Amino acid sequence: MLRLNCFFQAKEGRCPDALAAAIELTEASLKQDGCISYDVFASATRPGVLLICETWRDEAAITAHCASEPFVKNAAVINDCGELKIEKFEM
Repeated sequence: MLRLNCFFQAKEGRCPDALAAAIELTEASLKQDGCISYDVFASATRPGVLLICETWRDEAAITAHCASEPFVKNAAVINDCGELKIEKFEM
């Protein structure tokens, strides 16, 4: 299994757009083959900070996810709204 922790810092005023895209992406991702868990969290202490936690069966599942229409569409919005840093772990 693979875990991705995607840390996001929104540009000023852009967090609502990023959060909406992240929620839409979460809903679609949970239906994809190989998705074990997927969720988005908003920081209670740092405005504009989100965390997307993903767990996937294997690298092939992540590759298919990244090529999917919901990912391409929503990742573009998220990337336009701020800065994203990703940590990847094998479990």
